[in-house]
Amino acid sequence: MAPSKTGKPASKETKGKKEKIFHPGSRKAGQLNRTQVRKSKLAGQAAKRSQKHSSKTDFYGFFFHAMPDEGVLTLEELHGIVRNVWLTRNDDDLEEERKARRKGRPKSTKETKLEEIMLQEAEQYRTGMEVPDLTHEANVALFRRWDQVEFPYTQLLRHIRISSSRPDVATLSRLGKHFTLEDDPSGRDLTPDLEAMDVVDAPLAQEPSSRFSSTMMTMDGPL
Repeated sequence: MAPSKTGKPASKETKGKKEKIFHPGSRKAGQLNRTQVRKSKLAGQAAKRSQKHSSKTDFYGFFFHAMPDEGVLTLEELHGIVRNVWLTRNDDDLEEERKARRKGRPKSTKETKLEEIMLQEAEQYRTGMEVPDLTHEANVALFRRWDQVEFPYTQLLRHIRISSSRPDVATLSRLGKHFTLEDDPSGRDLTPDLEAMDVVDAPLAQEPSSRFSSTMMTMDGPL
């Protein structure tokens, strides 16, 4: 008689958990689809916020490096930096795109985008462009402490609105939220831009009424 086979029975391979499949028209499938759509929307919004903050950080980074080694800028010098450096920063890239385009060919997406940006910024500067106040001693000192990374820090700064149409005039658009900006060491306060102040919820009620006697003040030197 042949000996009986002994030993452990062959073990079955461990299988992973089977993925549940739902009918496309079922309630569960609808829930999963809505969840996925919501996640996609949130991811898209997060990416847009990140891109927006990155763009704004670049903007403040430009003015951070525009600060003088010592002291502050005059209003005329600030206009010069905006007009001759900020607004012309894309000139070389635009010229390269134009040279690379063969005759009779349509503009590239990059060329079109650069032209749009330059037109928008030129119009913004003509009608009124908000910039960090680099003519204000306390504000410049505060700005120097920025790490050039954290965008929320820039919201502590004092801002003014300047325009190419009236280069000798500046409007205080944001007072600044840092305690060092409560007093103006230069002794030349600008009247706040009331419409802009409503947007940022600045403490208008805490300011003396003399600061709101007019909407703009002509400037012939540093604030």
